[in-house]
Amino acid sequence: MHFKQYVARVLRRDVINLTVPVVTEQVFTMSMGVVNAIMVGQVGSQAVSAVGMVDSINNIFVAFFVALSLGGTVVVAQYIGHGDREEANDATKQALFSGLILSLFITLVTWLLRRQVIFALYGAAEPAVMKNVNTYFSITLLTYPFIALTSIACGVLRGAGDTRTPMKITILMNAINICLGYILIYGINISNVHFSLSIPALGVKGAAIGLAVARAVGTFMIISVLIKGSKTLRLTQLLDFKFNVSMQKAIFNVGIPASLESLLFNGGKLITQVFIVGMGTASTAANYIASSVFSMVNVPGNALGVAATTLVGQYMGRGEKDEASDTMMYLTRLASFCMLLLCMITYPLAVPLARLYSSSADVVMLAAHLIRLTSMATPPLWPLAFVLPAGLKGAGDTRYTMVTSFLGMWAFRIVLGYVLGVSLKLGVAGVWMGMFTDWLVRGVLYYSRLKKGKWVQNVVIKDIGNVVSHN
Repeated sequence: MHFKQYVARVLRRDVINLTVPVVTEQVFTMSMGVVNAIMVGQVGSQAVSAVGMVDSINNIFVAFFVALSLGGTVVVAQYIGHGDREEANDATKQALFSGLILSLFITLVTWLLRRQVIFALYGAAEPAVMKNVNTYFSITLLTYPFIALTSIACGVLRGAGDTRTPMKITILMNAINICLGYILIYGINISNVHFSLSIPALGVKGAAIGLAVARAVGTFMIISVLIKGSKTLRLTQLLDFKFNVSMQKAIFNVGIPASLESLLFNGGKLITQVFIVGMGTASTAANYIASSVFSMVNVPGNALGVAATTLVGQYMGRGEKDEASDTMMYLTRLASFCMLLLCMITYPLAVPLARLYSSSADVVMLAAHLIRLTSMATPPLWPLAFVLPAGLKGAGDTRYTMVTSFLGMWAFRIVLGYVLGVSLKLGVAGVWMGMFTDWLVRGVLYYSRLKKGKWVQNVVIKDIGNVVSHN
């Protein structure tokens, strides 16, 4: 076999066409949080701890909206596989309207209960940290509707095979966040004979405002694209919108289990965050830094997970179940290889990477230790635990992934993390060991599910114009 033929076989063109824009998008998405963390980290460990604590809450809602958007992604992908663009367009509209209504309700409730939530979770934190937590949370929670609409819009575009548009929007959002965030966090003072401009340093508040503006602009841009029409999808007759019960049922039969899985999973992560907050500011900061570093390592895995959902959904829409199964395993192995390459970089550079975020010696050394541990655990465990179930969700097998995620999180990550981290006093490293065990257990269960073949019994769309879901 010639080298070019070998490369073509290893790097499938359909995967590359979908994944490269998603990788680019993920890099900018993750870097938005990383750059915020680095900029805020220069303000002090109390500031970066506060942002990390609030992000633990916000990420629950972000992940919930992303999971909810999965219903639109899968339904659109399967209709595109059927070749029915009219139904795909209707699914897009139905998903956006229901997502907007739900996100507005969640935002209102969260705003009214924000102080009680913060006190219940982080009442033991230092007063200076709590002040920053209140400020950052009060601003960023107002962006939940923007997150929901952007997640759904990007999801349906990816389901239709268009990954370039979400990439471009994300790059724009990231540029706005970095530029505006830098100005607002540190302030500027420019004065000459022609004009004078002075903006005070807002610290954590500035980071929140910059992020909010970036999300608002991104939402406006992505919705505008859908209204004007992409290559595959177009929003029309928005003022004459009516709920399509059968379409909403198909979307939510996929989206609700995925959303419940996300809530249970990220709620569990929040509980482990509470464990870590009780260990002190240094542990909280180190946990956030290591998580931020590995958000970048996870980029290829997340991108290949998106590809798995889209490709499997389209294969299932065409009735090509063997191709769907082969694609899931191919993407899982490819993710493991890509993440291994990145972890070979992060392991030896653990200390320099941690120093980008903090100048505290205690924080740097603890964060570096976590980075090294995760560099060893990620390549063999993470892809099976996250990329493989992304493919199962593309086939509509969301209830099994929900139950499995619940088992891994609550029986292993939380319980074992508490035992190792708190009871046996291994600290934040013990909590992370519980997380690695969660990855292992879920990966084994997902792999078993794939091999037994029960996932192929799921049907999201039975035929064109007749939408049902069985799990």
